[in-house]
Amino acid sequence: MVKCGKVSNRASPARRSRPRPLLRRSLLLAAFCAMTMEGGYAGPRPSGSLVPTRSEVIATHGMAATSHPLVSQVALDVLKRGGTAVDAAIAANATIGLMEPTGNGVGGDLFAIVWDAKTKKLYGLNGSGRSPKTLTLAKLREELRKLNVDKIPPRGPLPVSVPGTVDGWFELHGKFGKLPMKDLLQPAIDYARNGFPVTEVIAEGWARNARLLKDYPNFAATFMPNGRAPAKGEIFRNPLLADTLSRIAQGGRDAFYKGDIAQRIEKYFRANGGYLTAADFAAHRSEWVEPVSTNYRGYDVWELPPNTQGIAALQMLNILEAYDLKKMGFGSTEYLHLFVEAKKLAFEDRARYYADPGFAKIPLAGLLSKDYAARRRALIRLDRAAKEYPTDPTSLEQGDTIYMTVADEAGNMVSLIQSNYRGMGSGMTPDGCGFILQDRGEMFSLREGHANVYAPGKRPFHTIIPAFITRDGKPWLSFGVMGGSMQPQGHVQIVVNLIDFGMNLQEAGDAPRVRHDGSSEPTDEVMRDGGVVVLEQGALPQTVKALQALGHKVTVTNDGDFGGYQAILRNAEGVYFGASESRKDGAAQGY
Repeated sequence: MVKCGKVSNRASPARRSRPRPLLRRSLLLAAFCAMTMEGGYAGPRPSGSLVPTRSEVIATHGMAATSHPLVSQVALDVLKRGGTAVDAAIAANATIGLMEPTGNGVGGDLFAIVWDAKTKKLYGLNGSGRSPKTLTLAKLREELRKLNVDKIPPRGPLPVSVPGTVDGWFELHGKFGKLPMKDLLQPAIDYARNGFPVTEVIAEGWARNARLLKDYPNFAATFMPNGRAPAKGEIFRNPLLADTLSRIAQGGRDAFYKGDIAQRIEKYFRANGGYLTAADFAAHRSEWVEPVSTNYRGYDVWELPPNTQGIAALQMLNILEAYDLKKMGFGSTEYLHLFVEAKKLAFEDRARYYADPGFAKIPLAGLLSKDYAARRRALIRLDRAAKEYPTDPTSLEQGDTIYMTVADEAGNMVSLIQSNYRGMGSGMTPDGCGFILQDRGEMFSLREGHANVYAPGKRPFHTIIPAFITRDGKPWLSFGVMGGSMQPQGHVQIVVNLIDFGMNLQEAGDAPRVRHDGSSEPTDEVMRDGGVVVLEQGALPQTVKALQALGHKVTVTNDGDFGGYQAILRNAEGVYFGASESRKDGAAQGY
């Protein structure tokens, strides 16, 4: 029997900086467990509060919510100097790349959704990079045979694709920026030279990543001063990154993609068995894309199209919309069962169809249609968990992260997510640069004919997804949830918590989550064994038993893989509400 208060220390891959250490999070969830059993929360929260939480941050002029308090302050400083929401987000992203290298940095990719108050429209940016043009599928397979592996490895030179973050900054700034880029990068440069104290969650993730990456060239020299990862409260400096950011501040995006930095990276890869070249950098460009949406109970939920996994959240919402989730209640067996089955259905499509649209024909309209959702929904049994769901090709003819959101006085809002993948990335740390390159190419499939099969110059499937919600054509919510395959599952739970269960913005993020782990990945075959339902610590034993009776395999744990959430909501009067959950070090701050 699983009992409230029991914490599993189940090991998980070092994909990202894990949430707050287990004991503190366990205390919060134990309080939720006791609250649920006793029928209410006896504490200082206002009556009607559903989960142990803290107040939302409320302000009128501007708001920033990031996974690091000092970074949120950087964003506010930019807003107070007259910068736009995008200006503040760029400054914050550059700074958090320094302060939270366990999740992001200039060696990673970036995606964003921007609400522009002037045009009253959403804009989407795909800032993901492409695979090396000199590495063919045949060459890749030959390299894998030398390593005696049958999948693209998570670390080293082979999974590295061109980092798109820097170009993403300049694309966003060119369209929505106001202050000079050199001013926006200066806070990160100053912190890199002068140092900053490492926070609790980041220190834990840093140490775990360092154990895996310490032997890669330049990693230890850059990220393990005194021979180890910095501990909580210790000052860390990265003068090499300060130099890199200074070059970008002075020379623009070409200083990164066409100058000395790109040449250094090519030289580093030639010396270490890689294929990325300066020509790959010179050819890189971000892409402006149209966000896609579905209407869920009167709210338009927006995501970015593939090569991201954003539409998985929309597919899940389309399936769940037909059920009275409010009546079922938060945390009920009925709701959890339907959530998991909807996830299984959406992820089968995710494994089959989601890829770079420049290389694969994706039946986007069909995947997002209500009719298709109805057909897929009909496969769900209310009394039994499915071990597998086949994809439906006849009706559709034709893979650690930071998240942040910023809003300004003019009503502009930006939802931005950025990642190295697998925590600190590939371990590949180019000479004299101060950053690690991402390992997103691990997400490619090796199966001929698969939409996401590896090809030169191709963008890999991406797990990182920003989100936005509008209501009656007006901005309502900018939000995101970090964490690999947890992200679309987290997006759906936030939407349902707010709209169906009536939680406020902070409650919606602090509420215990559910996660379904299965093998339906864009690199694998579809799921055959039903996967595992993972409930965050605080689930009731009777709920676990009821789910098991339906045929679900269930685990209750606090393994650190339930994501990390920030959000900004704008009400009809233009007041901003900010939230940053307790699983990370972050903070929502306004003025």
